[in-house]
Amino acid sequence: MRSNNVRPKKNLGQHFLTDLKIAENIADTVDACPAIPVLEVGPGMGVLTQFLLKKDRALKVVEIDAESVGYLKSNFPGLSSNLIEGDFLKMNLNGLFQNNPFVLTGNYPYNISSQIFFKMLENKDIIPCCTGMVQREVARRITAGPGNKDYGILTVFIQLWYDTEYLFTVDENVFNPPPKVKSAVIRLTRNNRASLECNYDLFRKIVKGTFAQRRKMLRNSIRSVVGTDYELPPAAPWLEKRPEQLSIQDFIGLTMELENR
Repeated sequence: MRSNNVRPKKNLGQHFLTDLKIAENIADTVDACPAIPVLEVGPGMGVLTQFLLKKDRALKVVEIDAESVGYLKSNFPGLSSNLIEGDFLKMNLNGLFQNNPFVLTGNYPYNISSQIFFKMLENKDIIPCCTGMVQREVARRITAGPGNKDYGILTVFIQLWYDTEYLFTVDENVFNPPPKVKSAVIRLTRNNRASLECNYDLFRKIVKGTFAQRRKMLRNSIRSVVGTDYELPPAAPWLEKRPEQLSIQDFIGLTMELENR
């Protein structure tokens, strides 16, 4: 492919992958969820798309950049009926494959990668698997465990519903233009959790409120959620912990305890 045909645009967070072997390896990550359609976000010049097309299953791609859309139409004429020009973040995903589940994948634009994952969470019932490439920092946050400095809000919300895997690191020199950071490929697979046994709105408030003051013990940071007049339980084990020390189940238990009181 002629990489100079589409001009990378900084405002769209475009860094075009030029290493075909890495592109093929990323495409192969969708094989963990076989036999269901695939939606690729931000195909650019189709470096990943060309390998996804070989998977012999339904494929749609969504691209917001008009220049990239023109390139894809010229170089992948067979894809035209499955090429969506638009903003993934504004799309209604339910009707894409007649409400059937699909794999979400892509070399995600750096500037909206977190928003893409929150969109995935909103549609978790039809996205059993999500793979793709993001900044290594974001990959570490998504796959971190409790007690890790990368463990945070995004970690908790994603791991509540998905099992996460950090697959491999990608160096800067295989992109045009080279980003200033390393990238990483991850895979998220829907876990067995069907529902949350606590109030989800309260759970979200607790997670966001405590991580907004992540250096404070929960004895102090929980006040931003429950208010200063709330009487904290005197011997709760979470009182002397910081939010990054709590597991997903700990946050659920904490939410249930506050809800009950």
